[in-house]
Amino acid sequence: MDKIRLGVIAIGNQGGNYLKSAAENKLPEVDLVAVADIDERKFVRAKEFLPDVACFSTADELMASGLCDAVVIATPHYFHPPMVIAGLKAGLHVLSEKPAGVYTKQVREAIEFSKTSDKVYAIMFQQRTNSLYRKMKEIIESGKYGEIRRVSWNITEWYRPQSYYDSGSWRATWAGEGGGVMMNQCPHQLDLLQWICGMPSKVRGFCHEGKWHDIEVEDDVTIYLEYPNGATGTFITSTGDWPGANRLEVTLDGAQLLCDVDEAAKHHTLKICELSRPLSDFTKEAPGGFDKPKGNWITVEHDGRSAAHEIVLNAFAAHILRGEPLIAEGPEGINGLTIANAAFLSSWLDKTIELPIDEDLYLEKLNEKIKGSSYKKNLREQVVEDMSQSYIG
Repeated sequence: MDKIRLGVIAIGNQGGNYLKSAAENKLPEVDLVAVADIDERKFVRAKEFLPDVACFSTADELMASGLCDAVVIATPHYFHPPMVIAGLKAGLHVLSEKPAGVYTKQVREAIEFSKTSDKVYAIMFQQRTNSLYRKMKEIIESGKYGEIRRVSWNITEWYRPQSYYDSGSWRATWAGEGGGVMMNQCPHQLDLLQWICGMPSKVRGFCHEGKWHDIEVEDDVTIYLEYPNGATGTFITSTGDWPGANRLEVTLDGAQLLCDVDEAAKHHTLKICELSRPLSDFTKEAPGGFDKPKGNWITVEHDGRSAAHEIVLNAFAAHILRGEPLIAEGPEGINGLTIANAAFLSSWLDKTIELPIDEDLYLEKLNEKIKGSSYKKNLREQVVEDMSQSYIG
């Protein structure tokens, strides 16, 4: 075959974007042939983009139709792992939206099942296609500047007013979304953190629930990280700051990387300060008590490519058709989620968590949160009631 036949499961804002991309011919090796959504009123808009698209009221019907080679899962977070398993069971390749799931035990079940399938399991981490982050990863992995000593990410550009959370009763609830800013806004950054810098060994989280909004989940987070080599890090995020920032600093033995992103101003920079000598040597050997290594700041050249869902989906198709590399394999989705789960558990227990986390304990504590959640309505009923809203983003 020269194209993959694709189905999209759930066509809220993000699912609808795939229809738009297909209509604009941005997916040359993808034929988007089918959609599924429990709110059939969305099919009118789907037909406006792709008049011939087949519409199904359930994911099961789409998966059993025989029309598709692959599916994109764009459902609410809790449904990502079971939908991945269902798609693979149906003999379909599967691309899941972020996050991989809400809790790692459920995601691990999907990963283990994927090992029994000969179909592709991938995840939509489109931020990995951003040239700034790709270049940072390349520089760090080259080893030219030695090991990481410290990482700090301040990602507070997620401001949301109360009306955002009031737009659907499922929003910002433990039962509806499984968390707040870490589960909804930050899965990409948590993935990038581990993709660029590696996984930490210890996590201490401070997750403030309803600090800036009338919600039950976290809207302000500070995470302290420790790495196996002794490096440390911080990850700070919030939906209560404005204008906020998106600034990632990585200090290496022989250099410091600084990535500053201002989407509103279209200002994206990546700089590096190359030190005259590695810090580990200079610290031991400098004769003067106030001596400092010389450093030279330079702007790092990169290809300028921005993150795009189409890149991930096109790579997904190319992998199925010709074995070309994926942007992110599905099992990689558990890593950033592990950091989020560890931060939650640390905050709830008021102690440092060593990785790997106790997945059964995390699920026990999450279920306690769900039991006390304000969101009680059957999710299917609520999706239809809030049919104009999206569960994504």
